[in-house]
Amino acid sequence: MTSSSFQNNRRLLVSPTSCRLIDCSKVCCNYLGSAREGQDWAVAKYRYDAIGQRIRLWEFGQVDNKSFHANMLFLFRKAVVYTIDYRNRTCQKNPLHTAFHPSHIPHNASLLSQVILGGSSAPGEGLLVNTWTGDVPETGGKYLATVTEFGCIPVSTLYYTEKSGWVVTNYFNAVKGIEDPEQFFPPPFCTDADTEEEELDFFSAFF
Repeated sequence: MTSSSFQNNRRLLVSPTSCRLIDCSKVCCNYLGSAREGQDWAVAKYRYDAIGQRIRLWEFGQVDNKSFHANMLFLFRKAVVYTIDYRNRTCQKNPLHTAFHPSHIPHNASLLSQVILGGSSAPGEGLLVNTWTGDVPETGGKYLATVTEFGCIPVSTLYYTEKSGWVVTNYFNAVKGIEDPEQFFPPPFCTDADTEEEELDFFSAFF
């Protein structure tokens, strides 16, 4: 790399700051996650509404060598999660035993690195991202989170607890906004669903 191109690339770098998805309070994206050294995996469509504290997941994958499909609606303000089966028109309703955690880089996170994914020789070849690290006191876990410098859009996360090991998640096709707000309402056949005794948390949807 020549001296001039090095100086040009340096201009791409900015001073990173911890970020919240203020401009991305409603996000649509897909993700691919894996755990237990790839033995467990899942692919999902993910809909996130920070203002209404709602999350919708359509997911399929494999856990303990068994395939699964899941369609889940998390309503944190109502402390309830629905597991929805459109084929059989059945609905399971469970208490949601967790608080809503907005997707953001906490202010006490530590910056690990700022890099350009892809190339940096010409405009449009790369994506400027920041990787942050920190602890999760509630679970005794720790994380590495990579987000775009501009927009704070999630790119990937690594989350570790003794129970789960490393859970690797890659995000793609992120879009600001929700194309169909009805996705955050349970279907009519869930109206009379009895509430199960078993409490679930958000990570019940991930392995």
